Amino acid sequence: MKSKINRRLFAPLLFGSLIAATATSASAHAPSGALFTTVADGSEVNFNIYPSKDAVYLDGGPGPGAPQGAAGLDDDTYVFQVTDPSGKTLLSQDAARCRQFVVTNGIISSVVVTGCEHVTGSDIDHGATTVQLMPYADTPNNGGEYKAWVVRVDDFLAGCAALGAANGLNVVDCGQSPGNFHGFVPRHTKTDNFKVGQQNNREIDTRFIDDATGATLTGRTVKWTDTLGGGNNKHSYNNPAWGTPDNFAHVEAVEAGTHQITVENQPGCTVRRMECGPGSCGLKVLSVDGAGTFDVPVKQNDRMWTKYIYVYCSSTQ
Repeated sequence: MKSKINRRLFAPLLFGSLIAATATSASAHAPSGALFTTVADGSEVNFNIYPSKDAVYLDGGPGPGAPQGAAGLDDDTYVFQVTDPSGKTLLSQDAARCRQFVVTNGIISSVVVTGCEHVTGSDIDHGATTVQLMPYADTPNNGGEYKAWVVRVDDFLAGCAALGAANGLNVVDCGQSPGNFHGFVPRHTKTDNFKVGQQNNREIDTRFIDDATGATLTGRTVKWTDTLGGGNNKHSYNNPAWGTPDNFAHVEAVEAGTHQITVENQPGCTVRRMECGPGSCGLKVLSVDGAGTFDVPVKQNDRMWTKYIYVYCSSTQ
């Protein structure tokens, strides 16, 4: 597969040909901030690989490595789902009304009480509520990969209405059409991938480097766009338990297909140059001056379990 570099900053309408196929609210857009999977107390988990399905919880707010003051999800009411990585197979097993939560001041503050709401925990860092993803079925993916999605309830209802479901909250599955996965339109969602079991983990890691000193930088942000056009924000950080000072922004458990990593100029990092390592975006090292986007192809039988991107920053604005 030929890799390419998109020199423009990320534009959220990646699949313009699909826009007309899906009726959504005029104000629909992806929430800001980040969604991530974690354990019940919100503490870090080893590369998003979990020992069992019931160990996986949602957290919405400043994710691992987020810069000081980073905003979480926009305040609103959300619904979530769990699918296989392709989005085609809905794995969540209860009605969508059972899968609602509320974000207040950028963190999950509660679940919506419906009589079937999910088990919750408490985040040790922010005092946020964490929400268990169970019940959901086993993934058909041979690598044990799953995808978690969140979307505003209003956008979900509009997505379901476009599929012919009058009230999507009352059903388990609204159906699907091109660009609309069970009422979740990728460009309006946040997603996060995770694995259950001990399989190898395919990932995309972006390291930020001070161009003057060579030091790696923490708290810098990338935008990950998955193979469906959804995605999330990831931040560079280091976990001492890994025994490395790498300060990578990690995208874990990535599915086969072409992902995009977008880096913009941000506080503490005016981008001078970006490089994608050999075998990560193609056979050769790709380099671009300034901020931009790399296409990162991932194959099912890829020999490179980790794709590396390097961002060289000037700390002066």
